[in-house]
Amino acid sequence: MATVIDVHTHYVPPGWPDLAGPGEPDAPWLRLETERDAVIMIGSTEFRRIRSECWDAEARLADMDADGVAVQVVSPTPVFFSYGRSPAQATRIARIFNDLALEICAPAPQRLLPFCQVPLQDTDAACREVERCVAAGHAGVEIGNHIGDRDLDDHGVVTFLQHCAALGVPVFVHPWDMPGGPRLDRWMAQWLTGMPAETHLSILAMVLGGVFDRVTDGLRICFAHGGGSFPYWIGRMDNAWRRRNDVVGTSSHPPSHYLRRFWVDSLVFDERALQHLVATMGVDRVVIGSDYPYPLGERPVAGLVQRSRFLDDAARRRILVENAEAFLGRPASHTGSAHAGSQGMSTSLP
Repeated sequence: MATVIDVHTHYVPPGWPDLAGPGEPDAPWLRLETERDAVIMIGSTEFRRIRSECWDAEARLADMDADGVAVQVVSPTPVFFSYGRSPAQATRIARIFNDLALEICAPAPQRLLPFCQVPLQDTDAACREVERCVAAGHAGVEIGNHIGDRDLDDHGVVTFLQHCAALGVPVFVHPWDMPGGPRLDRWMAQWLTGMPAETHLSILAMVLGGVFDRVTDGLRICFAHGGGSFPYWIGRMDNAWRRRNDVVGTSSHPPSHYLRRFWVDSLVFDERALQHLVATMGVDRVVIGSDYPYPLGERPVAGLVQRSRFLDDAARRRILVENAEAFLGRPASHTGSAHAGSQGMSTSLP
C-alpha cells in the first residue's frame, strides 16, 4: 500500500479549562457522553458530535494504518480560533489548545505533526505565538480565511504571513465563520456552498490584494477543500482582470499567473473535479487532504487519488507524498507499507 501524507486533519482535546472571559459568553466546551463520544457545545447549543478519534492517538494511528497514511498534519478545529474575542483571551485560548495538541501528538511524533493556531486578530501576539509553538514542536500553523471583515490581504495578516515565510513555517488556510441566514441554514448549505465560496474569496484577496506580489519569498501556503471554487473560475477572473482592469487590475498579473504560488488539497470527491483541479493547478500543487475525522471528509484517505485513472504512477506519488513534502519543507523517506505500528513507520519527518 502506498505511503500517504495527509495535510488536512483536525483534533479536539478531551477537555480544557473554562474558555469564557469577561463579556465573552457562549465559549466552546465539551460535553462528554461516553469514553468515546462527546459533543462540542457553544453555550447551550450543540455544535458537533465527535468521537475519540479527535483526541486518541491510538485510534488515529489505527485508522491511518488501515488507509495507508504514513503522516498526518493535525490541525485545530476552526470553531476554537476565537478571532472575535479580545486579543488577550484569544492568546490564552490558543496557548491552551496548542499545548494540548502537543500532548495528543506526543505518542507518535514521527507520524502526527501538530499545526498550531494563533490570535490572528493581533499581529504581534500571533507572531509571538507561532514562534513559541514552532520552538515547542509544532510543524506549522492553521489560520482561518478571514477575521470578521478583514481578509487575507489585510495589512496585519500580511505581516503575519511574511513572518511565517521568514521563519519557514507552512500555513494551512481553512474556511470558517460562514455567513448564515434562511437560505444557508438548511441542508448544510453553509458547508456545501459557503465553504467553497469563502476559500475562493480568500485566494482572490491574496491575488487581487497584491499579497503574492509583496510576499515573494519563502511563503508556503495551502488552501483546504481543493481551493474551493477558485480553480474552476480562473478563466472568468482572468477575463475580468483584462476587460475591467480599471477595477480588477490591482495585481501585477492576471489571477492565473499566481497558481504556482500556493497548494490546494485534493478534497473534491469526484474524479472529474480532481482532473480539472490537477490540470489547472499543476500536478505538483495538489496534496492529499482528508478532513479526518469529520463526517464530510474522505475515507479511505486518498481513495480518489488512488483510483483516478487519469493519473500515472509518477503523478500519483507526487500527490500522495512529494507535494506535501514540499509544502511542509521536509522529506519523508518511507515508501513501503503503512502497517508498521504506532512507532514503526520509517520516516525522516520529525
